[in-house]
Amino acid sequence: MKDVWIVAIPFVFVLVLAAMSDWDHPPIDSTQKGFRGTGMVQVDNPRTEADLAERNQVWESYGRVEPGGPPAGEVYENVQVLGALSQDQFDHLMLSITTWVSPEEGCAYCHNEENLAADDVYTKIVSRRMIQMTQTINSEWDTHVGGVGVNCFTCHRGQHVPEYIWVEEDHQEEASGGFSASRNNQNLGVEVTGYSSLPYDALMQYLTKDDVEIRVAALAALPTTEGGESIQKTESTYSLMVHMSEGLGVNCTYCHNSRAFGDWEQSTPQRMTAWHGIEMVQNLNEEYLIPLQSALPENRLGPKGDAPKAMCTTCHQGIPKPMYGANALEDHPELGAPVQ
Repeated sequence: MKDVWIVAIPFVFVLVLAAMSDWDHPPIDSTQKGFRGTGMVQVDNPRTEADLAERNQVWESYGRVEPGGPPAGEVYENVQVLGALSQDQFDHLMLSITTWVSPEEGCAYCHNEENLAADDVYTKIVSRRMIQMTQTINSEWDTHVGGVGVNCFTCHRGQHVPEYIWVEEDHQEEASGGFSASRNNQNLGVEVTGYSSLPYDALMQYLTKDDVEIRVAALAALPTTEGGESIQKTESTYSLMVHMSEGLGVNCTYCHNSRAFGDWEQSTPQRMTAWHGIEMVQNLNEEYLIPLQSALPENRLGPKGDAPKAMCTTCHQGIPKPMYGANALEDHPELGAPVQ
């Protein structure tokens, strides 16, 4: 009996690890995306498709409202962004935003009900800026959102704060005592890195400013500033790629050609779309979200005091196209560009 247990223990250990991990057990669906034998395959787990479909149902639609009535800026006080809309369009958009962001609280989530024009509720300041950000995405980043655009529901899904945002985490402090005690911002299993040993600060490195280059190791044997990036930078790039893969629910070959990952000419069209997406998120974080730090209460800030920021998962939430490509501007074309 003792010998049986000695043999059985490794198998039990493997089964326990499989149950605790994010491993997908068979059967798995695969779709060939390139030439046979090249590994250009998209892998999907049919058991998660129903859950993804449930989580990515489109918003409740009230239809489109044609312009009617005087400009909202003449009817209501302190309308700084949407004043050029007609009163009917303005009221219609406010109703939709309430449904998308605060279905329980209604108007009171952003407004002082005794004085709707007042700016003394911080969420009104934030939502005004978010409307401007949404208009910017739809008017300046068509190379990524592809004409269908986004609206508040794309990220919020009926919640005050989008589920998939990120802040600088206050991870376990490193031990003191020399080089071996330094973790170098990695070797700590966290969700954003797919629980790998890769650096967990890749989002901070690459998604908070729009002048950063994302590169991998040099083609030469000894990396130089002219030939590529260091191994450490390469690991951060891989960490970002893991986040993108998880956020969109796709394999590496969704964007890259397995025979030449770095060659743009052999990559899929989605790689260019993703590149524009990275630039878009960098711009949104730098211009809109990070500056909101001063407007947010302490409980809305991260453990290090920074404002919540966007990432790929914020909109995509596990699928290649947010809301499976539903047109977010069909009912509200006024979100497609700043209102004149």
